[in-house]
Amino acid sequence: MADAKEEDGRDRVDEMATSLARGRVALGLAALAAPRLTVKLMGLGGSADPGRDYVARMFAAREIALGAGYLLSGDDSGRRLWARIGLAVDSIDVASGLKTRRGMPLWVTAGAVAVAGGAASIGAAKVARDLVR
Repeated sequence: MADAKEEDGRDRVDEMATSLARGRVALGLAALAAPRLTVKLMGLGGSADPGRDYVARMFAAREIALGAGYLLSGDDSGRRLWARIGLAVDSIDVASGLKTRRGMPLWVTAGAVAVAGGAASIGAAKVARDLVR
């Protein structure tokens, strides 16, 4: 006997991917509105730096686009595509975080890689789930 979530076409992986997409939009909006605070919370400094604020806003736009693309996809094929794009981006973020390890405090690298790795894990689970359906 299938449970209710399987009967209506949803499962925990889909719910996690949807939550990740919502989190991306929220993080993106926060970074767009307050780039200096965002980079300070990430351990990347808090002094005025227009170039760093610009890069933070670029990051914000990327996160909003990834999250909104997933959430606004009208069908499963659209969500499958956005999940794959998100997995690629998050995997690159993990690799980039590891590559810059020598120039950053360990806690900053560990936090950034953990967040990106968690997102990549959810994306990998979603992609794997979609491939077996």
